[in-house]
Parts: sequence; structure tokens; C-alpha cells
Amino acid sequence: MPETYEKLLQDTIEIDAPAEKVWSLVTDIPRMAKWSPQVVKSTVKGGHVQLGATFSNLNKQGLKRWPTAGKVVRFSPPTATAAGDFAFRIRENKTVWSFQVEPLDGGRTRLTERRETPDGVSGISMLLTKVVLGGQEGFTAELRRGIRQTLERIKAESEG
Repeated sequence: MPETYEKLLQDTIEIDAPAEKVWSLVTDIPRMAKWSPQVVKSTVKGGHVQLGATFSNLNKQGLKRWPTAGKVVRFSPPTATAAGDFAFRIRENKTVWSFQVEPLDGGRTRLTERRETPDGVSGISMLLTKVVLGGQEGFTAELRRGIRQTLERIKAESEG
């Protein structure tokens, strides 16, 4: 029986900091290695994060390392009345990672991180996950823990 993947992974956290501050952190792709337990390093081509910007990542799992390439596909900063939406697509596996930055009353922010698969997951990614990264079930659990850890680290930095 072929392995399947979850189409949507997501988690949310509330942060005692204004949405603009949270937005400035989640859109700073080179700093993502500080928060995400899977990212070793990210470099933005041209250095400026905006819609259409491309970047390279070095990811990790234990001693394993692998490169990926991303492209910013949504970039709408939050306003006083609307949530901000920042998303990037990973070329190798077709997944879309996003952050929704929603202003709340009292200068607080609700931050949601998602991993979506609107076009499925590439066959090579499915094979490598099965053979190299411990299978879909274990890798998905690792991604869920990573999303939570990323949100908690962004919260700590935003509130610090």
C-alpha cells in the first residue's frame, strides 16, 4: 500500500506583540534557521523578500542535510483590519508553507503556520521521505513538532 501524506498541517499561537513586528520576523527568510528546527540556512537571491523572490535552503534531519529552493507566492502585509499572508512554495516537493499574521485587540497577534499541498507532493519527495527521512507518518509528526517549535520561538523573539 503506498504511503499517503496529510494535505494540511497547521498550528496557531497568540503573541503579545503587534502584528507588524511579527510580520517583520516571519518574512525575514534568512532568519528562519533561528526558529525552524529543520532549517540550517536560507539565502534570498538579491537579498530582498517580496512577492516572487526566490531563495535557497539547507535543511536537516539529524546528521542528514539536503537543499531546497523556494519562491514567495503570497506577500500581503497585515493591516489594522486584515490579516497578513506570507507564503512560499518549495520547488522540490511542491508544498506551500505559509504564515498568517492576524492583528488582535490590545496589540496582540494570532500567528498561524501552515504546510499545504495544493498540487500534491512530488513523487521524488514521497520516495525520499519513505527511504531517507523515516516514512510519512514519522516525518509528518516531526513536521508538526517543528511547526510548534517555530511558532514558540517566534513568539519568544516577538515578546522579548
